[in-house]
Amino acid sequence: MSRTPKPEDIPRATIARGTIREQTEPPARPAKAPPRPDRVAAFRNGISAESRAAALLIAKGFRILARRWRSPAGEIDIVARRRHLLIFVEVKARDTLDHAAESVTPQQRRRIAAAADIWLSQHDVRAITDIRLDAILIAPGKLPRHIPAAFDADG
Repeated sequence: MSRTPKPEDIPRATIARGTIREQTEPPARPAKAPPRPDRVAAFRNGISAESRAAALLIAKGFRILARRWRSPAGEIDIVARRRHLLIFVEVKARDTLDHAAESVTPQQRRRIAAAADIWLSQHDVRAITDIRLDAILIAPGKLPRHIPAAFDADG
């Protein structure tokens, strides 16, 4: 007397490129290591600094168009607009405002300018007459410092 197999005991089949193959379970991915605590703290500190910078710009009459905008060239922390002025902002948070100012390297300036070019190519900017690359410096216990035209497109 033969026993009727249970549905889970019957192999599932698929047709791939004209042949019937038995389906197997996909290989399990190795578990991703959790982020290091110091990297998590740095990420949270950066998000907090960007939020403070955005609040400062809003208080100055800017409208935030994008935050943490990514492109193949790099990331722009904040893109904001006030009337006919468009600004691309790099936010730097360090232990002092001087250290924050020193942390914007020429390579980062070129990366931000390249990302700004990509942003401009993807958005309608006909009403914009002025474009600036600004920096906002953040330090604990200090008011954020907005530096208009902190650097130019040439780095």
